[in-house]
Amino acid sequence: MNTQEKIRKQLADNPIILYMKGTPEQPSCGFSAKAAAAIKSTGVAFAYVNVLESPFIMEHLPVVSNWPTFPQLFVRGEIIGGCDIVEELMMSGELAPMLQEAAAEAAA
Repeated sequence: MNTQEKIRKQLADNPIILYMKGTPEQPSCGFSAKAAAAIKSTGVAFAYVNVLESPFIMEHLPVVSNWPTFPQLFVRGEIIGGCDIVEELMMSGELAPMLQEAAAEAAA
């Protein structure tokens, strides 16, 4: 399985996944910290990949997602965006319902 296939499998297996620098508990950049905090504030469980420990994913994910920077949030295999978009969705009240719906569909 090549790196792009591995990424596509992660996207298929996880209804909500954040590709970030560090972990939600110990982010390694401010943007990843803000995105993880916004997602955690919804109370919805999510998967994550620390791209600093996965250099091949860090290199290939922008090709798959057509998004150049990190973090990257995916819901149902679709790129939602990075830190600014995640924060905007949280502030507008759209993030929690989006994540809750994705989690409920995956559980069904």
